[in-house]
Order: sequence, then structure tokens, then C-alpha cells
Amino acid sequence: MIKPIFTITLFLLSIAFWPSSILVGQTKAEFEFLRRDMVEKHVVGVGIKSPKVIEAILKTERHEFMPVSMRDKAYLDAGVPIGESQTISSPFIVAYMTESLEPKESDKVLEIGTGSGYQAAVLSPLVKEVYSIEIVKSLGEKAARTLRRLKYKNVFTKIGDGYKGWPSKAPFNKIIVTCSPEKVPQPLVDQLVEGGLMVVPVGERYQQTLYLFKKVNGQLDAVPLRPTLFVPMTGNAEDSRIVKPDPRNPFVQNGDFELKPLTEDFMPGWYYQRKLEWVKDTSAPKGDYFVKFSNKEPGTAAHLMQGFAIDGKTVKSVKLSVSVKCKDVKAGFFPYDLPGASITFYDELRRDLGRMAVGPFRGTKDWKRYYKEVRVPSKAREALVRIGMFGATGEVSFDDVRTTFKKD
Repeated sequence: MIKPIFTITLFLLSIAFWPSSILVGQTKAEFEFLRRDMVEKHVVGVGIKSPKVIEAILKTERHEFMPVSMRDKAYLDAGVPIGESQTISSPFIVAYMTESLEPKESDKVLEIGTGSGYQAAVLSPLVKEVYSIEIVKSLGEKAARTLRRLKYKNVFTKIGDGYKGWPSKAPFNKIIVTCSPEKVPQPLVDQLVEGGLMVVPVGERYQQTLYLFKKVNGQLDAVPLRPTLFVPMTGNAEDSRIVKPDPRNPFVQNGDFELKPLTEDFMPGWYYQRKLEWVKDTSAPKGDYFVKFSNKEPGTAAHLMQGFAIDGKTVKSVKLSVSVKCKDVKAGFFPYDLPGASITFYDELRRDLGRMAVGPFRGTKDWKRYYKEVRVPSKAREALVRIGMFGATGEVSFDDVRTTFKKD
């Protein structure tokens, strides 16, 4: 089994306080330079070890799978919107999920959620065949055209509900699910070979855990990898979802960091963490624990994130408050590469509606409470809270991250 590694990246990561990371590539040579830099820093640099997976990520031209208007973000370690309320997963999460599957040249792989086709393209040189299903017709057809144009001859696509799998092509040695159901669909279990592996994010809409499953005696043995956030599996999976988010009552979960980490300091309620330490100290502003980020290299990611549903028609304003302590904090490559806390709002198509921020913070300071209040955009349907270093160096600690909302 693959052991969990320490970091992960986010769907819809528009990096607060970190615009210095956004570089524009126009030519093939420029894109290749950015891709190599991305692989070095955000794939190899954060723990991916499989030489074959690293080579596949290095050779897959991610910009070819993105809208032209978004190609300047192709080699950020970030998920990016591709239309129809969907995203292309970050390079790290694609590499991580691929490595977790332990791909072999003889494998027949089922992918649920073709999206842009990028994940299927990464798998292509590593396995015998990839069968990929997309429920959104326009996305599936576009991905199929892209894969054909780029000559991925062992990738086969179709439009359909991934909940049902692809019975006529079963069984599969491996299954990868790039959207989140509340629980693993039984048809996928049935179509996985005995001893086969499946990687899938499972759970509530905004509280998911990425699992690696192995089929043993017809049942799935589960290994939790880390908290995560994926777009929901739609169709039958969404219709049968029991626990649904309440956009009228949003709140931050485990904002005082008192819940015990799942594995290797992976904080419950939060996801996509980097360079985090869970610290026990009775001097913490609230409870006995807080989180600390440490970073020595300018521009390196060190953060935590959390998402929730929000209805901007009902919730009119939000106050974000947080306790912060700093030690020797200096800006990264640019003066605005500094620690902070923020909320970014998104509409129903996951388009960015703007961000409010508390901070930035610098220097050395003991614990102090900070807050900021803003109006919630009326079109807001989702929000992401981020805390972290955002490219700065030094140490910064956070505790009692809290959101207070006002309604009509």
C-alpha cells in the first residue's frame, strides 16, 4: 500500500496573497519550462516518488487540457475551472492519486469523471487501457476531441453516469474516481477485480476523505489517505446523498484545532495542508492546541483550507476572526507574499466572486486577535477559507479561526 505523504493541493486554488506564483507561458518552450518547475517544486518536492508517475506528469502538456483563457494558470499547483461547474485537478493531486493506484503496464483502468481528460492522459503511458466516463456531455465530448488530437490511442471515453461504471468493459484492475460520492457506488465495487485497487474521495459535500480501497473477498478494505475536497459525483450518486450541506448556516469546522489529526497531523475538517505542525500548548488562545506553519524557502506553499456552502441571498455579511502569532516572518519573493487568513466566494458555476482577507502579518508578534467583516456577494454559493504563509518565510501560528454570519 502507498503510505500517505504530507501535502496536497486544492480544487479552485486561487492563491490568496500569492500572485507572484502566476506566470504566463505562451510558447511551447515556455510551457515546458513552467511544467518542469512545477514538477520539481510541487510533485517531486512534496513527496511523489514513483519515477514513472513523475515522468508521466512531466510529459503531459496540462495546458492542452485547459481553456485558452486559463492557460496562464496551467502549471500552477492548482485546480482550475474548466466550465460546467467542473475543474481540472491540480498536478499534485493527479500525481498522488495515480501513484496510489500503483499502475502497471497490464492494467485496465476505469476513470469516473473525465473532466478535461488530463488525468486519463497521465494514466495513458502507465497502463494498458483507460476507460473514462463523463456525465456532462459538453465536457466529455471536448475531452474526447483533445485526447484524439494529442493521439492518446489507449484512452476510451463515453458520456454516462459514472455511478453505474462501464459494465461492458469490466472487470477493471484499477478504478480512479475524480469526483466525490457520499459512499462508494456498489457497481464500481462489482466491476473491480479481486485484489484490485480503487482511489476515491468519499464523504459529505465539504467534508471528504480520500481513500485507497483494495477488494478482498468481494469487500473493500479501506486505507484513509487524507482529508480532501472534490466536486461532487452527480447523477445517481448525488440524488441518493443523505447528508446535504445547508447553505443558510455556514460555519468553520474544527477552527480551534482541538480534534485529533487523522494521520501525520492531517487536521479534521481541513484539507490540502502543507508544512503544518499540530502544537499542544496550554497558552493557546482557545483550548490546548493550535497549528503552526514554518517555512524557510520563499514562495513555498504552507497552508490549510476549508470549504462550505453559502447562500448569498440569505447570508448578507461575514466576519472572519482569527488568533495569530508570528516569529521572524518576512515576505517571500514579493512584498505581498505574507501570511494571512481569507475567504474567497464562488458562484454556482464556481467562478471567483472576490476575496476578503485578514492580515497580512509580518515580523515577530505574540498572540493577538484579528478580524474583518464584509458583505457576502448575493451570487455566492460556495466559499473557501484559507490560512497560511502564502510564500512568506518564518513561523506563523493560528488558532480559533471563526466565521460569524449575519442574515436578513
